Amino acid sequence: MKKLLAVVLTVVLTAVSALAAPLAVRADGAPATGAEAFVLYCVENQSIVLSKDENKRMRPASTTKLMTTLLTLEEAAKNDRVVTFTRDMIAEGSSMYLEVGEKVRLSDLATGMMMCSGNDAANAAATAIAGSTEKFSVYMNNRAKQLGMENTHFVTPSGLDDDDHYTTAYDLALLMQAGLRNEAFANLTYQKSASVRFAEPSDKTVTYNNHNRLLRLYNDCIGGKTGYTTAAGRCLVSAARRNGVTLICVTLNDKTDWDDHIALCDYGFERLRGYHSADSEFCLTIPCVGGEQDTVAVIGEKDVTLVTENSGADEIRRTVFLDAFVYAPVREGEALGRIEYTRGEKSLCSVALVAAEDVAEQRDGRNIFQKIKEFFTYG
Repeated sequence: MKKLLAVVLTVVLTAVSALAAPLAVRADGAPATGAEAFVLYCVENQSIVLSKDENKRMRPASTTKLMTTLLTLEEAAKNDRVVTFTRDMIAEGSSMYLEVGEKVRLSDLATGMMMCSGNDAANAAATAIAGSTEKFSVYMNNRAKQLGMENTHFVTPSGLDDDDHYTTAYDLALLMQAGLRNEAFANLTYQKSASVRFAEPSDKTVTYNNHNRLLRLYNDCIGGKTGYTTAAGRCLVSAARRNGVTLICVTLNDKTDWDDHIALCDYGFERLRGYHSADSEFCLTIPCVGGEQDTVAVIGEKDVTLVTENSGADEIRRTVFLDAFVYAPVREGEALGRIEYTRGEKSLCSVALVAAEDVAEQRDGRNIFQKIKEFFTYG
């Protein structure tokens, strides 16, 4: 169905309901936690919902493996080569129990890190990719810088304690956000268990269970990573999604982390509202002056999902900006207008309206002024 040009459409989009409430609350109504530092982060808004000392530099323990897993999966996407486990890859602590001489693929090492937090898997992947764990830390820190993790410095691929190995709750939220954008990472972190078929011995297959209990305790959980050392305490990164709202929760040095993550996520889902508009289905035809065809199809570049505070005005304003006609030539994908979303005086986002096709300029000897005159002449 064609839509009117250059119009302002005001709509109240379907709101996402959130029914759960936190179990324990502070005086201000926010959940009480046992964390030394934490952050509740909204992916869609790229903003902090609730936090405490979110930029405090702390030991991350095995939540470090979020970075190692992401880099490993990116490398595996280019070349999922077979890695031979060697003596120098052996590590203390949690393990996927690789034996010297056994062979698995890079993607299998990512599985070992994400499921059972294998320090041996982290060392093996780092050495296979960079030549040594020390050289791999350069890769880790370069990616951290790219992601805006300003208070992070990695030393070990596994997260074993080192005085120069630190990050923050906020930085880990940024890292988890990057992981969720990687399809292989997002699929892996969501699995309650995963199997690894060894390249050598070829008849060996092991199923590893995910240490992230939230995948079983909390229906909205879509992934995350656990971590623990005596010095770091219990560390946990989780992601949850409910009706278009995606939250990342990070707690550091928290003895009650499972309960705290559930309470914090429920708090966020109760206070945020999600809205979806299928702007990719926006399609209309407008006149094209001086073209080899008289019209050009215009489509929305993408769908939009908005997340906004539950309090305040309930109305989101959707405004379509599009000229009544365009001049040839027009190139497919060329921006011809936009849809803007606002709430009150606040701009929420903008979606481009683009040409769905090429329209070449008509070459018949008439100048543009003649073509415009003819365009507006009827009868």
